[in-house]
Amino acid sequence: MTHGLALALETVTTVLTVAGMGYFLAAIVAARNYLRERRVASADFAPGVSILKSLKGLDPGMMDAFRSHCRQSYAGEFEMLFGVSSLEDPAAAAVEQLKAEFPERTIRLVECPERLGTNGKVSTLVKLAGHARHGFLLINDSDITVSPRYLERVMGCFSASAKTAGEDRPEVGLVTTLYRGRAHGTIGSRLEALGIATDFMPGVLLSKMIEGGLRYGLGSTLAVSREALERAGGLLPLVDYLADDYELGARVVKAGNRVALCAEVVETSIPAYRWSGFLDHQLRWARTVRDARPWGYAGLIFTHGLGLALLNLLASGLSPLSFWLLGLSFFLRLAQAMTVGAEVLGDHEVLARLWLLPLRDLVAIGVWVAGFAGNTIVWRGERFVLKGGKLREQESGI
Repeated sequence: MTHGLALALETVTTVLTVAGMGYFLAAIVAARNYLRERRVASADFAPGVSILKSLKGLDPGMMDAFRSHCRQSYAGEFEMLFGVSSLEDPAAAAVEQLKAEFPERTIRLVECPERLGTNGKVSTLVKLAGHARHGFLLINDSDITVSPRYLERVMGCFSASAKTAGEDRPEVGLVTTLYRGRAHGTIGSRLEALGIATDFMPGVLLSKMIEGGLRYGLGSTLAVSREALERAGGLLPLVDYLADDYELGARVVKAGNRVALCAEVVETSIPAYRWSGFLDHQLRWARTVRDARPWGYAGLIFTHGLGLALLNLLASGLSPLSFWLLGLSFFLRLAQAMTVGAEVLGDHEVLARLWLLPLRDLVAIGVWVAGFAGNTIVWRGERFVLKGGKLREQESGI
């Protein structure tokens, strides 16, 4: 009986390891397809754009991120609207400093004290949208740093939609972008940046290849036309959703428009997480994905190929085949990391962080398992219960 159980465990881990290697190969193919098909959009289309940013406190690299938006070489008009729940928030002073540095830019600070739902960020965005003057809205996080041609390339994706109107494809209603992470000092910060480049972004590219396009948005950039936003129901229905970026993209697609992935890659600043903060953030991501796409989340077991190969090594009693599978799995994992992280995202720190991959993958397995163990998440120091994509404040004693 014991021998039979050991043999079954060895067989299962062997199959899972091979499946994990298949995932690494598929992610590499998806990245290669993206690199081959990636086109920089035309600069001919330059409509007015309102950039909306919901702020709470000061984030690492926030001022540099703000400045990068002000240094756009964009032919059209654009404005920047910043929302805070209170003018006493330190972020308000940062916006005033930005206005002083760039007097030629249209920059407005809007106080949004009313909270319309549990997602305070979206609540603020709803208010900002009412103040926006232009027909296109662009939403991104406060710590997103962009290139001088960011607006030009993002808005060009809407122009590409008009040029293909004769084809049997929906018009672009929302444009999003890939992103890389810039770590700050701690191991937790480095692990998260590495995870973005080698876990999350490969999954995005693979889902794009399998599903024939993206069916969700990424918080790094959510550029949307007013018409598409209205057809999708607007921002107000999202005030209780945690994954508002995912939900907005899904609703735009459901309403009959298309989500386009821009060739631009932006950069997010990763806080100098301590272990507790890092694990809270990872678990929030995990439970958000599990809630939004439960079957897809279960399938993430195949993304842990390197960890599965290590389990197979132990389950097989260090057999020669298990060593061979571990070596091949490790090689494919490195190839995937370099293809997506270095080539697609242009993350120059990936090579220096490759030594952390085994630790990153072991932690990721633990987080994936923990993702099944409840629906409580920590967000900006507050505890919430996540159900059906929506947040509700955790009652005392839960």
